Amino acid sequence: MNTATTAAPAAVPALRPLRWVPTLYFVQGLQFFVVNLILALMLKNQGVANDRIAAWTAALGLAWAFKPLWSPFLELARRKKAVVVAMQYTGAALLALAALALQFPFWFALLMGAMFVFAFTSATHDIACDGLYMAALDSRAQALYVGWQGAFFNASKFLALGGLMKLAGWLEVGVGVTQAWTLIFLLLGALLAALATWNARALPDPVSPLLSTAAGSPWREVAATQKAVLLGFLAKPQIALAVAFIVLFRFGEGQVQTIGPLFLIEPRAQGGLGLTTGQVGDLYGIAGTAAFLLGSILGGSFTAWLGLKRAMPLLIAAMVVPNLVFWQLSVHLPESLWTVGAAIALESFFYGFGFVGMILFIMQVVAPGPFQTAHYALGTGVMQLGFIFSKFISGSLQLQMGYSGFFFWTVVAGLPVLLLLWWVRWPAADAPAQP
Repeated sequence: MNTATTAAPAAVPALRPLRWVPTLYFVQGLQFFVVNLILALMLKNQGVANDRIAAWTAALGLAWAFKPLWSPFLELARRKKAVVVAMQYTGAALLALAALALQFPFWFALLMGAMFVFAFTSATHDIACDGLYMAALDSRAQALYVGWQGAFFNASKFLALGGLMKLAGWLEVGVGVTQAWTLIFLLLGALLAALATWNARALPDPVSPLLSTAAGSPWREVAATQKAVLLGFLAKPQIALAVAFIVLFRFGEGQVQTIGPLFLIEPRAQGGLGLTTGQVGDLYGIAGTAAFLLGSILGGSFTAWLGLKRAMPLLIAAMVVPNLVFWQLSVHLPESLWTVGAAIALESFFYGFGFVGMILFIMQVVAPGPFQTAHYALGTGVMQLGFIFSKFISGSLQLQMGYSGFFFWTVVAGLPVLLLLWWVRWPAADAPAQP
């Protein structure tokens, strides 16, 4: 971008980022999981059919898929902190509105309206959040605190599933499903408002220089750069193959991630496992989250040791394991909570292990070259679009096939990406050493 370059941020005292990095990325994760996980389980308990749940949550996920399209325009905001805090307070208000919506006869339309706006404010928050992190910290500090990012992003998932789902299950018994989830959304809104208040005080406030161009219009320059980014992405060698690889990589897994939690709650008479909301919270919030984190760490180490090209077939195979696990659960319908918990831990571990391959493929095969950061964002946007497509079709397919037939289909759907490995052009640095 032909703009005035941002001055390097001053060195930050070692302990100060720990006042704001954890809460900043905890909020980022919390908003993401409300839309992409909590909402689906709430709708299931409200009696909404699987096809409607899948279609609506997929539509809401478009906000994260398309956020690279408007992210460059946030560079015109001189103070990223103001954007971050504003989006957090807006999100808190929208969660309160979602809670209120549940009290009306036409609750579904009101809820989806609130969640639609919430999804786009959350995606915008993500852009400003990452921009603030990079502007406030120098390169050494960015690397030093990046682990805190991931830890607290996933900690929000632990709270959402291990805490709020458990509380929702307890409340459902006492006050009923609708009132229970009204209280849960009010609690989420209050928590987000409290975190926004803390972040308003604790976040650093670096000031970005005003964009300046020879043409005199920063808006035109940003738009021109965005056009160059998109055209450069489309002109990359093998880009059509890379896009197909990204979409197919998550094709089977995306369907399982959507329907799997609903299958756990579905009554046994309808082919599900008949677990309570609290039991699902225990399984995913504790065993699932811990196994996912362990799988992600080991998957990264394994790929670094073997190289992405040689590791990729095994990473793809790992992504099929969750599909196999749910297929076996749907065939045998075990009653032991320990058996189901072990199965959830197994599928979460292999999901975390294999998903590393997708991130590294985008990072090392798709993104390199001019506009590397922007092209990485576009690659993750393509990944999200593929995931949304999988979510969108999963509900209808499940209703047509039943749970066991559907989960068997996802096993088959996870295999075609292996064929594309023959044609992918891998980076030279990743190629196996020649004898």
